[in-house]
Amino acid sequence: MADTIVTSVTSELLNFAKSRRPEPPFHLGTRYDRSGRFLPEPGNTVVCHLVPGSETERALIAARERYLAMPEAPQLAFTPISSLHMTLFQGIIERRRRLPYWPGDIALDTPVNEMTAIYRERFRDFTGGPAFRMQVVRALPTGLVLEGLTSEDRQALKDWRNSLADVFGYRHPDHDSYEFHITFSYVIEWFEDAALPAWEVMLSDAAKDIRESLEFLELRPPAFCEFADMNHFEELQIFDVQP
Repeated sequence: MADTIVTSVTSELLNFAKSRRPEPPFHLGTRYDRSGRFLPEPGNTVVCHLVPGSETERALIAARERYLAMPEAPQLAFTPISSLHMTLFQGIIERRRRLPYWPGDIALDTPVNEMTAIYRERFRDFTGGPAFRMQVVRALPTGLVLEGLTSEDRQALKDWRNSLADVFGYRHPDHDSYEFHITFSYVIEWFEDAALPAWEVMLSDAAKDIRESLEFLELRPPAFCEFADMNHFEELQIFDVQP
């Protein structure tokens, strides 16, 4: 069976195979539990939410429904539709209190709400960044992988992330290689190998249909947000987007 799987699904999808992943999913038990309930995990971040009522929102809801219709859907913890967003820059989070995921000039035991207040003050004079457009390049069981539509859009994303890194006071190891995405779900239990070919077809079709119906995704401007868990990201400050 393993040889058959190798020739019928991508290596990326093989990462979701139970035969390849003896360890439990990384965030299980801290970000969400086995029932699919999201657990308290406060933090802050910069994200672009979907434009409410847009063609993009409708297309992504339709894609999400395809995920929910799969037999393995109960093995995933799905985020609410209202929380769908693209992360532009990863802020601090309660369970990641270590360098280089925290500013070196602030104590690692500083409460999250104080960190958010500090960043709100730092963002007081933040001028925002250039406009950018995103497209879906592929789909995974956890959601959609995105990239800038053109080289100019991809440069704009780099400019945003470099400017935000200066404000946040750190750069993650993947700062320059960060893969933009919209999360639909988190894995509760890895998939049986035999389930992967059907997922390969569904994911390929879902990504293709989004690309064919949308030249680019309609996203709200980047916003500094706080969150208590993965259910909701409250916009505290919406940044200016320069034409």
